[in-house]
Amino acid sequence: MEGKVCLVTGSTAGIGKATATGLAKLGATVLTTGRKGSTLKTDRDEIVTVTGNEAVHAFECDLSSMSDVQNLASSVKEQFPTIDVLINNAGSFQTKRVLTQDGFEMQFAVNHLAHFLLTNLLLPEIKAAPQGRIIHVSSGFHYRGKIHFNDLSLKRYDGLVAYTQSKLANVLFSAELARRLKGTKVTSNSLHPGRIGTNMGDKHAHGFYGWIWNVIKPFLNTPEKGALTSLYLASSPDIATVSGKYFAYCELKEPSSASKNEEIAKKLWKISEEMTDLTK
Repeated sequence: MEGKVCLVTGSTAGIGKATATGLAKLGATVLTTGRKGSTLKTDRDEIVTVTGNEAVHAFECDLSSMSDVQNLASSVKEQFPTIDVLINNAGSFQTKRVLTQDGFEMQFAVNHLAHFLLTNLLLPEIKAAPQGRIIHVSSGFHYRGKIHFNDLSLKRYDGLVAYTQSKLANVLFSAELARRLKGTKVTSNSLHPGRIGTNMGDKHAHGFYGWIWNVIKPFLNTPEKGALTSLYLASSPDIATVSGKYFAYCELKEPSSASKNEEIAKKLWKISEEMTDLTK
């Protein structure tokens, strides 16, 4: 991965940090993102210390804010005219309904809309790479998902319903993006990282979900294992031309039937454009 520029969202902890560390070990120039400047610098320094790779650059961005996402894209573009790999990794899980400053349900905003906007804004730089790769970290929970077009913010809120909706959106977006990128040198694939014990559950799983999380966490895999499929999709020459697919444990896997519905994917794309003002 030497000479390649890789951007990983949500890379201050969990799977994202493990992915950024893995890419740095492979010699890539790694762009990390996170919400807090002080944590970003500490995490960046840790990755450099562990890997010996100084080419790690930290960018501050709150992915729940679409204006922050636009600023992130502008900052990255100014410094890096070519991006070889974009890994849309950041995720949110909320047991209580929270709206962002833009008025969107938090999980849908962070898990889907932010990455939809960032990916589209950075497409020129990714297309400039010899072989660009866009990777979407979804979840096996996408099999239970449904896009609630009449109520995307889920006024009758259930945290797991919101999460499964956002994870299905990841796979739908990845597949539709692959169709739109056909004929280019850029691929788009989504993945399930495995059953991983990250701090996302520690921070946001409360009540019944918190109890469930505490019961199952000791049996979950490490973030390092959760990063393996992302690293495989980012670096393996075996899948250089594979696009529009879904992976789990570094192998192809059949996604949900809902995620293969092109009509739903196109409708989601149009609504996402409108919600992120991408059409302006």
